[in-house]
Amino acid sequence: MSQQELLTDVLATLEKLGIEYMLTGSHASSLQGEARATHDIDFVVILTAEHIQPLLDAFAKDRFYLSESAIRDAIRLRRMFNLLEITTGEKVDFWLLTDSPFDQSRFGRRQRIDLGEQIGYVSSPEDTILMKLHWCKQSGGSEKQFNDVLRVYELQAEVLDQKYLQKWATELEVKDLWQRVLNEAEPFIPPDNAA
Repeated sequence: MSQQELLTDVLATLEKLGIEYMLTGSHASSLQGEARATHDIDFVVILTAEHIQPLLDAFAKDRFYLSESAIRDAIRLRRMFNLLEITTGEKVDFWLLTDSPFDQSRFGRRQRIDLGEQIGYVSSPEDTILMKLHWCKQSGGSEKQFNDVLRVYELQAEVLDQKYLQKWATELEVKDLWQRVLNEAEPFIPPDNAA
């Protein structure tokens, strides 16, 4: 199973089970900026105990590894759990939505877009930028995360809510990284207009 097939499968399952979700991470930044390979698929989800058995039933044990105790712990502690596709090792990280103001804000701003194989909810470009700046800071300055941000900003600059970005960059304490984005970003020139 390819990563794209796994993404399509998981999206269909979340929709079918009525689980609220948002695609985020490098898949979101690849859609909104420059595509790049990534090791996993990241979702933010709202889960309750009632979702556990249907979720376990949806991913057959002969094809997937999904731990019931990990899901229960994630719901209780508001952390993450994984789904692993056994034959390829492709992984999905499910992050439980927290009560933090930024988490609530970005989940409320998710966008429903065409993902090729189907329609699904994705983090807004502003929130993709902010979350990746947060991860960049948390990881000690990951250039991979920063470059993802730069590409999203360059491609989306004309439609981004600059006030929203400025506000949350300050609150998330990533203002220095945000300023670096503004300093290093180059205007996007569509390929057919390139010299």
